[in-house]
Amino acid sequence: MTLISSISGTRGTIGGSVGDNLTPIDIVQFAAAFGTWLTLKSNNRTIVIGRDARPSGEMVQNLVSSTLVGLGFKVLDLGISTTPTVEVAVPEVQAAGGIILTASHNPVEWNALKLLNARGEFVTKKDGLEILEILNNAYYTFSDVRELGSIEPVSDWGAKHIDKILALPLVDKYAVEKAKLKIVVDGVNSSGGIYVPQILEAMGIAEIVKINCEPSGWFSHNPEPLEKNLTEICDYIKANGADLGICVDPDVDRLVFIDNEGKMFGEEYTLVAVADYVLQHTKSAVVSNLSSSRALRDLAERHGCPYYASAVGEVNVVEIMKRRDALIGGEGNGGIIYPELHYGRDALVGIALFLSHLVKSGKTAAELRATYPNYFMAKEKIQLTPGMDIDGLLAAFKEKYKDEKVNDIDGVKVDFEESWVHLRKSNTEPIIRIYTEAKSQEAAQKLAQEVMEELASFA
Repeated sequence: MTLISSISGTRGTIGGSVGDNLTPIDIVQFAAAFGTWLTLKSNNRTIVIGRDARPSGEMVQNLVSSTLVGLGFKVLDLGISTTPTVEVAVPEVQAAGGIILTASHNPVEWNALKLLNARGEFVTKKDGLEILEILNNAYYTFSDVRELGSIEPVSDWGAKHIDKILALPLVDKYAVEKAKLKIVVDGVNSSGGIYVPQILEAMGIAEIVKINCEPSGWFSHNPEPLEKNLTEICDYIKANGADLGICVDPDVDRLVFIDNEGKMFGEEYTLVAVADYVLQHTKSAVVSNLSSSRALRDLAERHGCPYYASAVGEVNVVEIMKRRDALIGGEGNGGIIYPELHYGRDALVGIALFLSHLVKSGKTAAELRATYPNYFMAKEKIQLTPGMDIDGLLAAFKEKYKDEKVNDIDGVKVDFEESWVHLRKSNTEPIIRIYTEAKSQEAAQKLAQEVMEELASFA
């Protein structure tokens, strides 16, 4: 089964059987459930939608838009957009909510509906359970012909989003322009191929080299921005030179840098570097999730600021950020949340803040990376099979390490003196994710392999 309907939306592979894959029927039913939920919350009948560039996007967009029109909504259609752009647009146009049509880092055969509330933030667990109840019981009724909605194409929200970023006090466009940087962009043939070069042009970057920036949606490599998938841009920088490489996922909410030597800056260190820049100007709490690097905690301590960890998931990070009045936070997979703009992961604002930090530091990207503590992470996964007792596996693992520091707010995380391991069931794929971190890559990978063998013995 490759259809996953959860509290945050629905995700699956295109085609196949209804209820098992993301078919047109499943798309219509989920859109109807979300639209109905919005009608129960207010009389507002405006909704914003946007999509990444994957080939199924136009079909999914047409199905979702027509369903919402059938419920009486005015649909503001941003077309090929980014997740953070839709998040910014929703409250600005005073919409009831938003839907982003993207399967994020999943391969091209996947697509998804990601749901936003009127604040432009992902719906809460309580909201999601209400939407699923409407879906599972088909509690939706469509409008008669006199009350049908409409679709209004909107093409300028990418530029508006970028303008809002450039207006932020910590974004120093003039310092960046003066540095005359050469930057290479890998847009993975999706929305990033449009909007990352646009923000770089707006910031006055002297030379922009585009790799995989044609937004065809046919990803030139695995779309998850991990080192093993980014050899092309790394090799380009090594051969041709550049000050920086920028890589994003298909919906532009994850951000990864390549340094001037063609080496990974480290997806975990995207947030570390941006947090360093923000905390240099304003002290505040810092938040990331349980699977993020200890480097962020160390950085916060260096600045004399508190650090807090949340369960994995953007909505969970945002909840703790609001509770602790944090001015910067995010997820270690390259997700920057900067609430002065909005409460959502945003690669575009991350780019602007990082570039401001880089040029003001007077360092190269490699030199800047060397100022942060070194931790190394390994990421593995176990494919779920029918009948697998996931809760039993996690319980057995927790019991084995009960004498260590254990956190079970999201799966099971075990902290050792110089390393940690975090096991959790994915919300977006039928897998158990295994994250480890240690003082060397070899130690992190060894710990991950040991954990996989232990889990196999528990099964």
